[in-house]
Amino acid sequence: MTADRPARRALREVAAAHWQTWRPYTTCYPALLGLAGALAAGGRRPVELFVAVLAPVLGWLSGHYLGDHFDRHLDAIAKPQRPIPSGRLSPAVALACGIGCAATSLAALIAVNWRILPVFALAMGGIVAYSAVFKRRGFAGNLSRGVLSALALTIGAMTVTTWPPWTLVPVALGFLLHDSASNLIGTVRDVEGDRAGGYHSVPVRHGVRVAVRLAVVLYVAGVAAVGAGAFVARLPGDQIAFVAIAAVTGFFAFATVRPTALTARRALRSHEVLVAERLVLAAAVTAGAVGAGVAALLVLPALAFSLVTQARMRARHEFPAGDGEDTV
Repeated sequence: MTADRPARRALREVAAAHWQTWRPYTTCYPALLGLAGALAAGGRRPVELFVAVLAPVLGWLSGHYLGDHFDRHLDAIAKPQRPIPSGRLSPAVALACGIGCAATSLAALIAVNWRILPVFALAMGGIVAYSAVFKRRGFAGNLSRGVLSALALTIGAMTVTTWPPWTLVPVALGFLLHDSASNLIGTVRDVEGDRAGGYHSVPVRHGVRVAVRLAVVLYVAGVAAVGAGAFVARLPGDQIAFVAIAAVTGFFAFATVRPTALTARRALRSHEVLVAERLVLAAAVTAGAVGAGVAALLVLPALAFSLVTQARMRARHEFPAGDGEDTV
């Protein structure tokens, strides 16, 4: 019995390292995006909807594994508590898990629509390019991150139809702009670590004030595009209601990151609100397709899960103990 305790402890530590790498508070978002794309494209068959949810989530997890693999040298400087730099997860295991999640996602998607292959290849190429190339090059990194959310919506739609409907174009553009804004706020949180690691993010190059203002412009344009998508699809009522709720929530997120006396932890709090807010925005598309009642039944447990797991995990994942209070 005593001999088993170290083994059980080691197994728990490995499981915790993977759980932390997953960032579970983010996983509901690709699930809701994929489902929204499928429902907006007319999907109602359970198997197709299951794939529309599962495949983007697996792709998202693949992105976390691969991103942490490519970012391990930067994390060793700025976030040494994370699984790879702390030694709790090896780079080789992270790479293998990233490839495994991507392969499983691809297999599920090919089973329902082989034409998804080039879109999937673009998404996976974007995941690798974001961490390996664009993240260190400023605004290109923010935009490439936004593209991944637009592709998750597109892939969801293509699980139920040969090609995504043109009515999803403004919605996909909206999520591209919205998540570019959210990623920009993340770079405000990480500005000191990025500067130390030689990453030329927007706030490192141009200052926090410029980064926050650019994020606000992108956010407003993104939310407006998702709202416009409701009128393009001629289903405005329920979708607009959810968009309005998201916009009000986003206002409070950006009120937190006023450039004066901004700290990394205030930027983190803003980003935490946006992580929750974007679930409502994704649910807006579902509301336009199948009604506000169904959308609420989906988004409320997703919000609860995201908020609880963020409260328990997020700060410890982003900051070493005692860090994050300095003005950025």
